[in-house]
Amino acid sequence: MRWIILILAMAAPAGADTVIAAGTIRGATLIGPSDVSLSDADTPGALTDMADAIGMEAAINLYPGRPIRPGDLRAPAIVERNEIVSLRYNHGGLLVMTEGRALDRAAAGEALRVLNLGSRQTVTATATSPGLVTVGPNR
Repeated sequence: MRWIILILAMAAPAGADTVIAAGTIRGATLIGPSDVSLSDADTPGALTDMADAIGMEAAINLYPGRPIRPGDLRAPAIVERNEIVSLRYNHGGLLVMTEGRALDRAAAGEALRVLNLGSRQTVTATATSPGLVTVGPNR
């Protein structure tokens, strides 16, 4: 009788790193390389690559040693609350520009409320670039 011995080498599962806050990061703060580090722990739902956090803005306060999840971050704001912005309406060859006051913070492409300083009406606009918001059908 022949016996065949089959030896299987099972690889140990690779431990996934978890991105954690290196120190306290206040909400609305831009995250830099020194603000985050990697932990050997595997935390489900947490970021695993520091590049995903660097350059983003903290949506909430982040505390040292705690895992950072995608929902804890947002794109950096290009329009700040109470900032005077150029309010642009462009449709069908008609271009109207006026000044407004941003009532919210917003990242590029996000909607925000803006007070039209000429008419005193609040409108919904889209943040287009720093200091510029667009209203109307082409926003």
